[in-house]
Amino acid sequence: MPRRSRDDHRLKTLIAQECARLIAEEGVQDFSAARRKAALRLAVNNRAVLPDNVAIEQALLDRQRLFDADRQALRLRRLRETALEAMQFLARFRPRLVGSVLSGAVGPHTGIHLHLFAESPEEIALFLMERHIPFETAERRLKMADGVQIRLPVFRFTAGETCIDLTLFGLLAEREAPLSPVDGRPMRRASLAEVHALLAEPTP
Repeated sequence: MPRRSRDDHRLKTLIAQECARLIAEEGVQDFSAARRKAALRLAVNNRAVLPDNVAIEQALLDRQRLFDADRQALRLRRLRETALEAMQFLARFRPRLVGSVLSGAVGPHTGIHLHLFAESPEEIALFLMERHIPFETAERRLKMADGVQIRLPVFRFTAGETCIDLTLFGLLAEREAPLSPVDGRPMRRASLAEVHALLAEPTP
């Protein structure tokens, strides 16, 4: 491998590690934000050496295994248990677990992301209000497999110290998952039964 390529590879690895540190220690949730912040701190202006989301997620997993293995396993289990409780609570909306709590790349500031399916946002709002659960609303842009970007309503509430993030899809949207912002492939979704199965697996 030419020297320049080796240097670029090392720099990309260092930036990915800094991104992982920012996510793990400073609570930066967005990979793009972590990448921009890491590049600024390391004074890197060459976009060609910036790591992609897959490399950042792998660096985060490597960091957790190296520095925080015991606490990481406990943290992941607790988040999945909380996710399971939230999914049982929201069962009428056929919830699916997505994101970091499913992949395992969690940190101290990680929230739980669920996809719900209903006819209208008012259904979710009414469900939460009737149960006296304070929530905030937002909007999320996601890309579908055909390249079309869609805007979807988001509801957020807190369970203990954990943020529960609900993205609402239409009733017929279960079969076509949006593309993952990490690797650009259809997003992995886990049903209630699949989360049960994850929790039944022995702790590494």
